[in-house]
Formats: sequence, structure tokens, C-alpha cells
Amino acid sequence: MASLLLRALRRPLRPFSSAPVSPFPFYCRTPSSSFRLFSSAAAHAAAPPSPARTALDPSRIRNVAVIAHVDHGKTTLMDRLLRQCGADIPHERALDSISLERERGITIASKVTSISWKDNELNMVDTPGHADFGGEVERVVGMVEGAVLVVDAGEGPLAQTKFVVAKALKLGLRPILLLNKVDRPSVSEETCNEVESLVFDLFANLGATEEQLDFPVLYASAKEGWASLTFTKNPVADARNMSPLLDAIIKHVPSPAANLEAPFQMLVSMMERDFYLGRILTGRISSGIIHIGDKIHGLRCTDNGAEKFEEGKVTKLMKKKGTNIIMIDSAGAGDIISVAGLTSPSIGHTVANVEVTTALPTVQLDPPTISMTFGVNDSSLAGRDGTHLTGGKIGDRLLSEAETNLAINVLPGQLSDSYEVQGRGELQLGILIENMRREGFELSVSPPRVMYKMENNQKLEPIEEVTIEVNDEHVGLVMEALSHRRAEVTDMGPVPGTTGRTRMSLTCPSRGLVGYRSVFSSDTRGTGFMHRAFLSYSKHRGALGNVRKGVLISVGNGIITAHALMSLEARGTLFVSPGMETYEGMIVGEHSRDSDLDVNPVRTKELTNIRAPGKDENVRLSPPRLMSLEEAIGYVASDELIEVTPKAVRLRKRYLDANKRKMMKNKPKD
Repeated sequence: MASLLLRALRRPLRPFSSAPVSPFPFYCRTPSSSFRLFSSAAAHAAAPPSPARTALDPSRIRNVAVIAHVDHGKTTLMDRLLRQCGADIPHERALDSISLERERGITIASKVTSISWKDNELNMVDTPGHADFGGEVERVVGMVEGAVLVVDAGEGPLAQTKFVVAKALKLGLRPILLLNKVDRPSVSEETCNEVESLVFDLFANLGATEEQLDFPVLYASAKEGWASLTFTKNPVADARNMSPLLDAIIKHVPSPAANLEAPFQMLVSMMERDFYLGRILTGRISSGIIHIGDKIHGLRCTDNGAEKFEEGKVTKLMKKKGTNIIMIDSAGAGDIISVAGLTSPSIGHTVANVEVTTALPTVQLDPPTISMTFGVNDSSLAGRDGTHLTGGKIGDRLLSEAETNLAINVLPGQLSDSYEVQGRGELQLGILIENMRREGFELSVSPPRVMYKMENNQKLEPIEEVTIEVNDEHVGLVMEALSHRRAEVTDMGPVPGTTGRTRMSLTCPSRGLVGYRSVFSSDTRGTGFMHRAFLSYSKHRGALGNVRKGVLISVGNGIITAHALMSLEARGTLFVSPGMETYEGMIVGEHSRDSDLDVNPVRTKELTNIRAPGKDENVRLSPPRLMSLEEAIGYVASDELIEVTPKAVRLRKRYLDANKRKMMKNKPKD
């Protein structure tokens, strides 16, 4: 409460004025509604010629990022802002253009679009909220001068809220706080005041300046499509719109500091590929004006200074407007545009006029914390489902991904035709694997390994901040499971505004959280939620407790039979069902004990001419535990692999032969 009073004293009254919605100016329309991809040649061919467009006055431009925790309403808010400014929204969450985003309900890649409001151009950047995709936030936040921080008014700031706010404050942005979902029955004005106080404390703990601590506060229901300067649950009919938020952006977000007279320079923040146009480079113009046909070159920073590595000319200038892509003739400093014409530059490089010889500083990204090894699928069932099977094709695909996603590093593996892929978390790498299998790749993937650091001869490991909310009856079970994973509780208490719910804040090693999400969902019967974000590197906390039992390993090849599984049910939990195909070394279930057990799931019933009781009784089996890709990534042990094909995800031992496994098990470790 003290911080809330201090917050109120610091902030002067700032009256706003709402205005009627201005019409949405379309320069031209294309059939494409994709934000992430410029693909579809038909869309470019069908686009009518756009009128000449001169560079905008930088004072009329506002570059804003929408940042928030997962599921706090960023993408829904973007839908309402687009609709408020006249854009035609084809479906809900229109900016989630990637199929996996629509399926999982999360934002994976940052998207840029622009809207017009009161003679101003607002370039809006929708960012992911999950910490595994923090690289998407880090490389695009540098394009903007302001941010809208969306916080759930019922949940308050959580682990990943802290992550995205820290990035924004570090770059000197002054966020606008938008308390979303205030229409919920459990949200009251007192709840909003408490959340506002928590956000103020979070800003102060992250080292915010006096100006950043004096942030504007608005209340909204993105689902219902309105925002307000004062707390309300049901605004009047003519005030049920997003005008207050748009006005706040124009008032509180500064226009970009830009010089139109200087030579053209642009730092590439996003890169896409088009079959006809080649590389499409997106970024904010730092200085100057660019026209179609201008001669430009690519620059990159090296130890010896800026290095020129390609020269060409501008063939296309594009801008994302609402849900469409428009072609423009020129653009000026401060604007966010896309350029085609060069074939080599990628994210972090500078595109500039040929007379410019200095490169712009690149964005510093947080280091990866986890790695997995991608290799060729060498199981007995390899080559049946996929079309891309060789190590060369897998390597080309991974290098292509690393070029557009700077948070991923690809290095040669210890074995031939294998590659070590480093990233922020198993979710990020799981999305990459899922995309590859949908593209027809077959590969084998190792379990995730945590990347350690050595400082002053001391082993350091990545520690994550975890926020958990569960029913009171599940607290003991969750605490026991996390204690085996070396977690330490930092805060614990009841959830404000609810009864029978407890919220815990913990710090836990990244290696302890690998595979815990599915265990957590099972322990809490799906009623709890868990969010995590990287905190820091800290002293190694020691070996983990026993977090997994042994497995049932197939010793046979062929079709799995119900007769064999009937006798195996008592041994543990099965991962397969009758009719599936198996091979020697494949994992078909989890053993009820801590040791592994070799079994024969292809054994058939012996046929005799002797009748006996029970010979012809029906086989009744319990439903198997069919693992998703994410569950498999968290489940496999160090001596196991995941076999990924377009049609199946299987678990297997690294060495398929039982004698080879015994020999490697007895081999002394380095």
C-alpha cells in the first residue's frame, strides 16, 4: 500500500480526450493476409499498382511493441486495435499466421503491422510472451520507442512479465500499463490497485528511472474491445472502443529521433524468404530516405570494423498495413519497412547507401541455456514416412533456421551427420522439431542437455524463476516433486481474490524442470498453472533425486500383439497399442521399478489342437500412454533418443543392441 500511495503522489493528473474513429486508409490491397510470410506469388501478381508514397514526417510515426506474459491478451488486443482503425480481420487472433500458433494458442514469432490513427502512423509489434522465445523480443524491441505492457488484472505480474519488462526498461522504454480482463467477476478496483502496486515494485526492483516509474495506467477488456482511463466493468455504449489506448500511445510514446537528410541506414531485425523476391529484410530506418532503384549494400561488424559483403539495388519496398502487404515507392527515417534486392544480409546486419561505411550496432542477445543433438534416423523403421533423410538436408534446414532465429545456434556434432542445436528451452526446440517433421524430415533427437559455465574454477548452471498456482490440496505433492529437482521456495501465499488456491514462487535449475510440465499437469489434475523464466547462472545445486523409473525395451521386431501386451500390463505403463510396429531397442513402456526390463511385445499365441478353459477369452487392455513430442523431449534419459518422423514419435535406446547397451553401461565414464 505504501508503494501505491507513493505511486499516486508521483503521477500528476493527465486528462485525455477521446475522439471518433478515423477511417482506415488503404493504399492498396492484396489477397494475402499473412504477416509472417510474404509468400504466394499470386498475391504479388494480383496486387494493383500502388500510388506514389512520399516518406512520412517522423513526428507522425509511433513505433510501439506490445509485451506481456503468456495468455495475458496481447494478440487479442492487437485484433481490437486493427479493427478499431478499420482493418478487415478475417478471423480471431489474425496476427497468429503460423499454423502452430493457431493450434497451440501462443505467439511464437514477432509480427509487425501498422495502423493509422488521427493522421499518425502507428507501427505495432506483437511479441511472444514465453521466455523460450525471448530472442524474438530482444531483436525487435530495439525497433520501437515505446511499449504497451499488458498485465492480467486478476493474476498480476508473473515470471515472464518480469522477463519482458526487464528488456524494455534496459533499452530506456517507458511502458504504458494496460490492466486487461477487468471485466472478470473476481476483479475489483482494489485488485487493480494491488496489481498496479506490484507492477510499480517490479519496475523499481529492475532499476527503472523516475520517468519510467511514472507510467500511465489504463483498464481494458481486450475480449470485449474497450479500454478506459478509469476503472470500470461496463463502460457506456459510445465508450466501448480502444480510443483511449490509441490516444495514450500518441501522447506518451515519443516519435523516433530521425534525420531525413543523412544517408540511408537500416538495421535488419527480421528476415523472411520469398520464392520470387528472395530475401525480404525488415527493420526500422535509422536515417535517410530510401527509394526503389537506389543502390545499397550490406555491412556487418567484425573485429576489424565494418565489412562490406554485398552490393545491389532496391527492387521492392513493402509495408505491412493492417492485414495486408502494400507496395511503396519510398520511405524515410523512423519508419519500419521491408526491403528486397539483396541476397546475403540477415538479421543483425546493416543495409545502407553505398557511400556509408559504418555499420549500426547489433542487438546483444541472452546466451542459450539448453542444447540437443539432431542426427540421422538410423532405426529399423527409418525411411518409411519422410522425404528428407540425409544429414546434409538436416544440416541445411537447421542452418536456415539459425539465420532467421538468432536465439538458436547450430554447431557440428560429435558424430558425423549430427548437429548440436542450442536454444533457450525445450519448448523452443520442440517447435523447431515439430516444424521439421511437418516438412517431411526424419531425424533422431537426443534429450536436452543444460549448458553449464565455469567461472573461477566453479561450475555454474542456469537457474529459472518459477511461478506456480495450484489448489491447496495439491501443494504437498508439488512441493515434494520439486524438492527432488533441487527447487527452493522464495515466496508462498494465498492467491488474492480466490479461496483454496496457493501461489508459490521458486527458483529451480533448468535441468530439474526438463520434463516436469507433464508431471505437474498430472499431479494437479489439470487445475494448476506453471510459468518459468530464466533468472541467472548460479552455483551447481548437486545431483537430482529420482525423477523417473526404468523403461520396457523391446527385444523383438514386427507387429505388436494384444496377447503379448496382456502379460506386460502388470509390468508398468505401456506406450504402444496392438497393431503398431516395433523393433529391437525401441521403448514400449515405463517399468514399475527403477531398472530397465527387456520384453517381447510381438509374441503371438501358440496354436494347438487342444481345447482348454480361457483359451478363447477376449483380451482387454488399458488405453496406452501416447506421448506427444513435448512429453517425449522431457521424458527421455541420457542413454535414449527420440525418433521423429512425419507420422510418428517413438522412444528408443541410443544403442539398439542389448549386448552393446550392457557394454557401454559398464564402460567407465570420462
